Amino acid sequence: MAALIAPSILSADFANLERDLNAISTADYAHVDVMDNHFVPNLTIGLPVFERLAQVSPVPIDAHLMIEDPDRWAPAYAEAGAASVTFHAEAAAAPVRLARELRRLGARAGLALRPATPVEPFLDLLAEVDMILVMTVEPGFGGQSFIDGTLPKIRRAREAVSESGLDVWIQVDGGVSRSTIERAADAGANVFVAGSAVYGAESVPGEIQALRELAEASAHAH
Repeated sequence: MAALIAPSILSADFANLERDLNAISTADYAHVDVMDNHFVPNLTIGLPVFERLAQVSPVPIDAHLMIEDPDRWAPAYAEAGAASVTFHAEAAAAPVRLARELRRLGARAGLALRPATPVEPFLDLLAEVDMILVMTVEPGFGGQSFIDGTLPKIRRAREAVSESGLDVWIQVDGGVSRSTIERAADAGANVFVAGSAVYGAESVPGEIQALRELAEASAHAH
């Protein structure tokens, strides 16, 4: 399975977002974190800025909504041009209905789980989503260290996806770097969000390539 790299612009320069999006033109997606200071203790960007980013991004945008009431807000991000919209299982009132609405609007539907949220209650709903995001840090801030305790959850999700025969991607977000990406790929993740590891690198394209190669080598070892 090809490894997809989605650098997080949470680590970009917010005064130069177009420049920093262009810097990741060799990536597969740009990961955009929308935080509302309610679901997580941080406030980032909302719909007007997101809409402009979608217009200028050289790669498809992967929206990660760390917000309350995604049932109300998430469809607007699909309409604003997101290729993929991920909402949190802990925040959605009607996750299946929301996932169906996102797909109807032409976006991939992603379901995100905080580190302590079990994946089991959602495994029967795999046909309704395109991606499961296993958070590998507590959502809210960049630059945190990878939580190894999430690896068994990634494994269980990958086993369930394989058994189902469905093409559901498994994404990891938080503390992903050269030193952790192989463990995540080995556990079964195929989409990797990296923020500070990419934007803090000497060569951004070089780092994207290095992460992709490490993840694919680890996945192919199976």
